[in-house]
Amino acid sequence: MTSEPRIRGIDDDSLALAADLVRAGELIVMPTDTVYGVACDPRNPEAIARIFAIKQRPRFKSLQVLLHSIDQLDGLGLELPAPLNRLAAQFLPGAFSPIALAREDCTLSTLARTSTGASTQGIRIPNSAAALAILRATGPLAASSANLSGQDSAQSVREAVGALGDQVALYLDGGPTQGHVASTVVAADPHGRDGIEILREGVIASHVIRKALHMNGGGLGA
Repeated sequence: MTSEPRIRGIDDDSLALAADLVRAGELIVMPTDTVYGVACDPRNPEAIARIFAIKQRPRFKSLQVLLHSIDQLDGLGLELPAPLNRLAAQFLPGAFSPIALAREDCTLSTLARTSTGASTQGIRIPNSAAALAILRATGPLAASSANLSGQDSAQSVREAVGALGDQVALYLDGGPTQGHVASTVVAADPHGRDGIEILREGVIASHVIRKALHMNGGGLGA
């Protein structure tokens, strides 16, 4: 890794470079539809540990996994329980982060454990052509916002460089993102109101999420 941060526009060459770096265990920074994120191979525990280290992020705060298609869930050993499957159909791609359940065959190194012992993983499909192009090139990525923990999220590649510097192998510049507000994180909860728990309210307001569950007279599992 060079001492000067490597910043590239998004084109075929930089996408191929990003894919090579991710496979080699390096970190990259990329735009999403909300903020810039720092990302790595979700099956590489050393790379994941470096994201926590450079962000100074507490380990109990899990990383999301970014996908380019909901069809990738099965190959990762993940499933969306009802009613999150219905919400995902309406809000993805977009600023919606449902908490998937991991099967025993899941090999991700980003999984969190619930109090009941289940393994879970927050996932997201950004509504951004640039982000989706990156994800098609690299495959699924473990990601967190490209900033020091507790500070404002980066809305430009320069803000991300200012926060993380030369600790990242490649910065992909997709222009300014829409704002500092992150995605809305939702888990299934059979004992909760509407069968869900909103863990973080973000771009999509909680009342919009709840209203979607009652559209078309749908039951929670429909």
